[in-house]
Amino acid sequence: MKKQTVKKREPDFVRFNRFAAIDFETADYGRDSACAVAVIVAEAGDIIYKGYSMLRPPRRDFVFSYIHGITWNDVKNEPTFKEFWPKMRPLFKGVDFIAAHNASFDRGVLYTCCVEACVKPPPTNFLCTMKLARRLWNLRPTKLPDVCRHLGIDLNHHDASSDAMACAKIVLETSDTGVPVGALL
Repeated sequence: MKKQTVKKREPDFVRFNRFAAIDFETADYGRDSACAVAVIVAEAGDIIYKGYSMLRPPRRDFVFSYIHGITWNDVKNEPTFKEFWPKMRPLFKGVDFIAAHNASFDRGVLYTCCVEACVKPPPTNFLCTMKLARRLWNLRPTKLPDVCRHLGIDLNHHDASSDAMACAKIVLETSDTGVPVGALL
């Protein structure tokens, strides 16, 4: 008689202790065009670090200034992603995941900037707070302002610091239950 293998069911929720929330603003359609980044680190339910930096993208052309207000003149003397990475990399040490709203975008920007800078991206999962809001609170639409309004979180949308802080606060709302597995990328 052949022994049947029972597939182990993934838990519905993942507990976490330490995570980072990230938000990028980009200058143009290229995922390598990060012009601002904010990273928030939370541990044991508390925000322990808030960081923000403007970055000099590889091109002078800014397509999205009308969204975030950042121009080439604002960033021309700022560090490139490669120059800034040594300050940013340690923030991801020991995190259970990196959270972002529409995480596939921010993950794409981070990974592309890392490839272009010839550095290794952090080896961790991403948590999408859009997917979290759909799965946990059944919200639609799930744009960041909608989720923040639902949870009573202040937001200055398209300001990287405010967006990253909002993501961190969304995740902290799940401290008691953990995050839904389906929200991880």
